[in-house]
Amino acid sequence: MSTQQFQVHLVRVDRSRRMARFYHLSLEPSLFGDFAVARNWGRIGTHGRVRIDLFADEKAALQHFLGMMKQKKGRGYRPG
Repeated sequence: MSTQQFQVHLVRVDRSRRMARFYHLSLEPSLFGDFAVARNWGRIGTHGRVRIDLFADEKAALQHFLGMMKQKKGRGYRPG
């Protein structure tokens, strides 16, 4: 089991559409021996929404983490 944690904070700002959004994604081991991918998203300046997905192994969690990151970057989110 790896103790390495992954985190990324992405933002999408489009002033012409009055859009200012954030997307925070992290992969961490959980207390129960599995792995959690936590997502927090919303409008910049708010607490946003949170979702936590649990995975039995680190490989599946990492694939989900990388897939979500790729999807968000494809929609215009950039590191911020």
